[in-house]
Amino acid sequence: MNSRVVVFPEPMQAALIEEEVAPPGAGRLLVEATCSLVSTGTEMICFHASCDPGTHWAGFAHLPHRPGYSLMGRIAEVGADLEGWEVGQRVICTANHRSHVLVEPAQVWGVRVPDDVSDERAVWAVLGVITQTGVRMAEHVMGDSAVVIGLGPLGQLVTQYLRILGLEQILAVDPVPGRLDLALKQGATAGFCGRSDDAKEFVLEHTQGRLADVVYDVTGHWAVLPTALPLARDHGKLLLLGDSPHPSRQVLTDDVVSRQVKIIGSRSSWLPPAYAMWTPQRMTDLFLTYVQRGVMRVDELTTHRVRPEEAAQVYAMLAENRGETLGVMFDWRA
Repeated sequence: MNSRVVVFPEPMQAALIEEEVAPPGAGRLLVEATCSLVSTGTEMICFHASCDPGTHWAGFAHLPHRPGYSLMGRIAEVGADLEGWEVGQRVICTANHRSHVLVEPAQVWGVRVPDDVSDERAVWAVLGVITQTGVRMAEHVMGDSAVVIGLGPLGQLVTQYLRILGLEQILAVDPVPGRLDLALKQGATAGFCGRSDDAKEFVLEHTQGRLADVVYDVTGHWAVLPTALPLARDHGKLLLLGDSPHPSRQVLTDDVVSRQVKIIGSRSSWLPPAYAMWTPQRMTDLFLTYVQRGVMRVDELTTHRVRPEEAAQVYAMLAENRGETLGVMFDWRA
């Protein structure tokens, strides 16, 4: 069997190729994709192929690169030594953009997708786990205020989680008006259309001069850290949910020492031992429950539905103007 696969063969190039896929061996599943979601931040870093040497990006983003890690599909074949899996079962996998993929059970984060959650909604679950991890790391308490800088797909999901938690203030910051409008519709209590280095007066105004308990940097851009730290209150927290490929350019401010602002890094589903019960599968189940209840709303987050054959144009569009997009979804059923 052949699989169609999106690949970055060279920097700033994307293509759709075909690769042979073997039958699933022992302990593996063959999944036929229905749709896959572009992680615009991560994938554009890999598309540009620019990062600091010695970072995890240097090993992850090497070329040729097969992008993507959020795939929704159905089990086509079950390998030997696997019980409890069925052909036709809907699953959410951490797999790249391809029509057919071999996965191990650990890569299946959504094992039983509810019948009333569509594939187009369920495919958001992997990004839902990544952002849920970050919100858990922040350890919010009742009455907290938060600033969310960067309202791309991850920032929008963070905003919705904070609404579900019931924070007193959820302050959204982004220079793109459309993204800001959507965040306000989805749960932000106030918005600032501009850059984080100009947002301090806005944050002071909406926190009665106290500043934010937690500031989320969801941009992944190295220049944002020194502008985000001053928005946190004394003894507050700065949560780095955006992972910069150039950490050597990130600069600390005296807020870390003089005001004891704590910097917390968050990535994927890596939670400390105290939260070990929240596996990727359990966080996926919770995300899907929120989708079922209508409190996590992802329909408006999907701005582009495209065919895999359009991969070259899609990534060129993202490189040119990512601010006009949120969720970009490949439909593998065409």
